[in-house]
Amino acid sequence: MDVSFDKSVAAGYRSPAQKARVMTESWVGSQVYCPSCGQGSLNQYPNNTPVGDFFCPQCSEQFELKAKRGTFGAKVVDGEYRTMLRRLSSSEVPNLFALNYDQTRGRVQNLLVIPSHFFVPEIIERRKPLARTARRAGWVGCNILFSQIPLAGRVSLVSEGRPVSKPTVLAAWQRTLFLRDQKKVEARGWTLDVMRCVEQLSMPEFSLADIYTYEGRLSKLHANNRHVRAKIRQQLQVLRDAGYLEFIGQGRYRVV
Repeated sequence: MDVSFDKSVAAGYRSPAQKARVMTESWVGSQVYCPSCGQGSLNQYPNNTPVGDFFCPQCSEQFELKAKRGTFGAKVVDGEYRTMLRRLSSSEVPNLFALNYDQTRGRVQNLLVIPSHFFVPEIIERRKPLARTARRAGWVGCNILFSQIPLAGRVSLVSEGRPVSKPTVLAAWQRTLFLRDQKKVEARGWTLDVMRCVEQLSMPEFSLADIYTYEGRLSKLHANNRHVRAKIRQQLQVLRDAGYLEFIGQGRYRVV
């Protein structure tokens, strides 16, 4: 994988934003393989296709590309809010490529892919409607709360300007595919919330008492559930059955 852009593809454009768009799209199409099946190249959809920007001709995974000069912050600007919520309920959300680049050097610094099964309503933030003076007055967009996505959901293909090995990428993708078995978005949201809590413990082994310290936070996120500790235990079992955790006895777990 060559992390440098082909600047010649943007020779006919004047706008820096248009140049960046063309170069990043061209780079993904020529250099990036499918992180799901390992297919050597991705096909690009025509512009303004609602389902995404790229797709894999072998396994049909779809991908949306967000590219930015510099690093991504806690939020990533996305499209129309209600459209995104409808997508979540219908499982039509594409996987997300988050690419940041060094404009001066004309090369990719980092490329992450967020698998679609990490997208739940809790990480979608409603933005304020556009002002009445705007061309699309009243239009309501959304932000993806990037900081709320578990680390396991940020599969790195390029890190600090260096490609990550393909077997590592494919293994990281496969590790969380069990989440797709949870067809109900609410159930998947619970699993992701507990997964984030496990990550934030930053401990290779932990006890039920350790994870119960997040009971208050989880109660706020799921205000309608009055049996939070029971739900935590249930989700730990889900993560154990999926091979994400190992139960080692006496209420203790190990992160696999």
